[in-house]
Amino acid sequence: MSSISEADFHCKPGDTICEIRVYEQEVIIVPILLLASFLVTLVFIFLLRFCPEKVDRVRPQASKAASRRVLHGIDAPPGINVLEHESIALDVPSSYSTFHPPNTYPAKNLSTSVDTPSFPSSPPPQPFQPSFKPIVQPRELPRKRLPESFNLVTPLPTAFSLRSDSTVSLYRARMENRDVVLRVLNDSADATERHSFLGFASFLAQIGPHPFLPELLGVVSLRAPLVTVVEELENRDLLSFLWQCRQEQVDPPCEMTERRIFTMATQVASALEFLHSKDLLHGNIRARSVLVSSAFTAKLWGLHGVYTRKNQGVTQRDDPSMKKWQAPELLAKRPASQSSDIWSFGTLLYEMATLGEAPFAEISVNELLQFHQRGKSLKKPSNCSNTLYTIIKGCCQWKYQDRPSLAEVKRKLVSGEKSASDKVLKVPGTVNIEQYLQEAGYGETNSYTVF
Repeated sequence: MSSISEADFHCKPGDTICEIRVYEQEVIIVPILLLASFLVTLVFIFLLRFCPEKVDRVRPQASKAASRRVLHGIDAPPGINVLEHESIALDVPSSYSTFHPPNTYPAKNLSTSVDTPSFPSSPPPQPFQPSFKPIVQPRELPRKRLPESFNLVTPLPTAFSLRSDSTVSLYRARMENRDVVLRVLNDSADATERHSFLGFASFLAQIGPHPFLPELLGVVSLRAPLVTVVEELENRDLLSFLWQCRQEQVDPPCEMTERRIFTMATQVASALEFLHSKDLLHGNIRARSVLVSSAFTAKLWGLHGVYTRKNQGVTQRDDPSMKKWQAPELLAKRPASQSSDIWSFGTLLYEMATLGEAPFAEISVNELLQFHQRGKSLKKPSNCSNTLYTIIKGCCQWKYQDRPSLAEVKRKLVSGEKSASDKVLKVPGTVNIEQYLQEAGYGETNSYTVF
């Protein structure tokens, strides 16, 4: 029976309420549904216009992956520098969207079985067992702070660089009235590289702030391009700074004194002690891994290797460019320990005293372990005091048990600073890049460029 016949049958003529009940679906329900749909659409458009971050949180994963945008108006600079190229081969899952760090960072045993010169009969150091557990996530920058809205964005120039395939581009910018460095992941990066990029930013936040570690100011992780924002240290890496101190009449002035060496070394040692307190080994202590502010404050960087060694399934390449700074036990493929970082810290002091010379420059990488086994040590630089050289020799002892603790090194540095000279260190001549690469162990097979 039709609705019309039902109305005629049930309702008396002129009974409006009765007719509305019969036609309830057509008169009430359908208009309400249409009005609700309109309001939902209007709210979504409003959120999309004014609060895109909230839309991204509810957007399906597939649509997020497909909505990558190009960083307009900025051309990636060639090459790399100390903030950019720290990548180590990773074996990680192929999907990663935002910060979901593992609950723990298990250690990877770096020891392998090789034929090497015999070590003293003392027992080898135990494999390092980290207990660091991440609990903090980095600050997510809002939509208005995406790279195209940063002020004064320019490619970050580099003074010394090794060319390598890299998925990260660096830019200088202004944010919140301060100079910052933008580490921008290129759109060509695959899922593994995105996972590593965001995982490293999360790791920096989890370490926590320290006055002598570069400050992580925030990330952009909810939409492409992915960006990590770090404070800028105007004098950049310590190696370039030391080389600049060799030059005459540089602007701004660059003067290195023995007192400044003690001060900056104490700052680096403080940052390293902070990492060790969290059961984290640095593994890459050298001048290229230290950044210098305009006030000559030294801050320890080069932390990507720390991050990768704390993830399961990480593989670390055998990098010949690090061997001149590595302790003998690492050259012999034995487990790393905190004493291994102490050795590298001694070579860093040597770099500072010589204004950027490569340690063990006269020894080839293949002969380095035998050189250490014979009890040889770093030569005393001409500008180096007995106090500073004693610390260098103490850090670079063949037996890891004979090396001082980091707390003891800090005490000696603080004590030495009180009597250190304020005379400006001078080293004749500028650095020959080709010669330095050979002496530092990079080898002829590495392509290089100077900017």
